Amino acid sequence: MNPPAAPIPDAPFVPDVVFEEAETGTSLWKDAWARLRKNKMAVFGAGTLVFMALFCLIGPFLSPYTYDAQDLNQYAKPPGAQHWFGTDKLGRDQLTRIMYGGRISLAVGICATMVSLTIGVLWGAVAGYAGGKLDTVMMRIVDILYALPFTIFVILLMVFFGRNIILLFAAIGAVEWLTMARIVRGQVQSLRKMEFIEAAIALGLSRRRIILRHMIPNVLGPVMVYTTLTIPAVMLLEAFLSFLGLGVQPPMSSWGSMIKDGAEVMEEFWWMLIIPGLFLSLTLFSLNFLGDGLRDALDPKASKD
Repeated sequence: MNPPAAPIPDAPFVPDVVFEEAETGTSLWKDAWARLRKNKMAVFGAGTLVFMALFCLIGPFLSPYTYDAQDLNQYAKPPGAQHWFGTDKLGRDQLTRIMYGGRISLAVGICATMVSLTIGVLWGAVAGYAGGKLDTVMMRIVDILYALPFTIFVILLMVFFGRNIILLFAAIGAVEWLTMARIVRGQVQSLRKMEFIEAAIALGLSRRRIILRHMIPNVLGPVMVYTTLTIPAVMLLEAFLSFLGLGVQPPMSSWGSMIKDGAEVMEEFWWMLIIPGLFLSLTLFSLNFLGDGLRDALDPKASKD
């Protein structure tokens, strides 16, 4: 007969352990995006720019008129049911011309800024990283170009090579990169002595790879902010050149050329000046609001909300 089994002792009581959840990691870009969304003026600027882009890109396909269709029977009609923004001295629909003009103005602003961005970032990064005599020579070239009246320089380029929209992009972009180069140079000089750059040098990476893969990505914050402030400056320069008759040529139009035409008859036909001026002003204000918002959002010293 088997002896009775020994009783199994009760398992010791183990209290529940409550583990605190680890704080979710974040990044500069996530923090910046959260701060940007809380900036009402920056959000308003971004929304307005999206509306302007869609208005200018899609609007002409919905309009029953074309930008160059003339109807002398509709000479200088004020805003009304048939022509919401009125007509010009040749009977052309102002609303349609503002849509097409917005395409030109926005394209000049964006494309010329991309030209200046490419030249300025590469020039400043190379000068800041190389240092020494190369940096001195490159920045003295920038100083010399700064001393030249850039508007006259653009005018000379357009007079010498002819007037066309592609040259307008290149000419404006070729004179707007100087400040970008100085900004990037200063940022790169501050990064050059940091540990991750010294580690890249110790690993034997080439200068080209260090500049393109390590330097430039780390200066994108200031570059993005200055880019949003460069676009309105470029659009204003294009409007100024169009006001002088050196911008886009008829029958094409930009907001600047429409303002020029409206300024000549503003005492009689106010809508030819006021309406394109409002579109240009609203776009410039929106770009500046967005640029200020990006500057605040990307500021590493900003307190976390």
